[in-house]
Amino acid sequence: MTQPLTERSARIVAARKLTRRAGRDAAGLFLAEGRQAVVEALADPAGVREVLVTEAAAAAHRDLLAGAGVPVRVITDKAAAGLSETVTPQGLLAVCALRDVDAAALTARPPRLAVALAELADPGNAGTVLRTADACGAGAVVFGAGSADPYGGKAVRASAGSLFHVDVVRGAPLEQLLPDLRAAGVTVLAADGGGEAALDGLGETLSGPVLWLFGNEARGVPDELAALADHRVRIPMRGRAESLNLAAAAAICLYATQLAQG
Repeated sequence: MTQPLTERSARIVAARKLTRRAGRDAAGLFLAEGRQAVVEALADPAGVREVLVTEAAAAAHRDLLAGAGVPVRVITDKAAAGLSETVTPQGLLAVCALRDVDAAALTARPPRLAVALAELADPGNAGTVLRTADACGAGAVVFGAGSADPYGGKAVRASAGSLFHVDVVRGAPLEQLLPDLRAAGVTVLAADGGGEAALDGLGETLSGPVLWLFGNEARGVPDELAALADHRVRIPMRGRAESLNLAAAAAICLYATQLAQG
């Protein structure tokens, strides 16, 4: 029986570099940890280089690994801990190719619903917005320059596999992309607690194609980008809450759009 790869193995050393953004960008690869992420990754095995699994996890996920269609390599528990950003590593990871799409593809064939994130800082929010966008039928999520990396461990976990379902654009210059999308017939809506338009009054505006623009968790959408939108949109609130956090606001706006688009 082949001995499990240790934390000193060249393959594990290379995989550990993928826990940092610079390493991911240099290799063109990222790590997807846990059963749900690996299941979704293996739905398109062409994008998976290998699966790394501890002996215990291999026994627990025998059904999944039997039909993986990619190399499966057993690793030690210590090696798995070095690849994980969680307190309790799951011992099951896929090494996957980055899934970036060029921004020009969005303007050539705009999806009916898309999301753009301007200077979003928290990777957990990045993954949550990806998951929500997927649930509401969005075709793409654009991570503007300065936003969290959707391929980081926390973001990948928060996306719960949705990272593999939508087109991902990273580092896009939104000040150029937004006008190009509007010229292509896309309505750009900037989420803004003080916006002049109310979400429940947009009517046919939401019928698509629509791109929702969300900003930084603390500062919101930068003024210079909000000025490029067709409307600044607020969510009417009947209670006494001062505001909604970014993930909640995104969920409400995207769900309202899904309803309008039928």
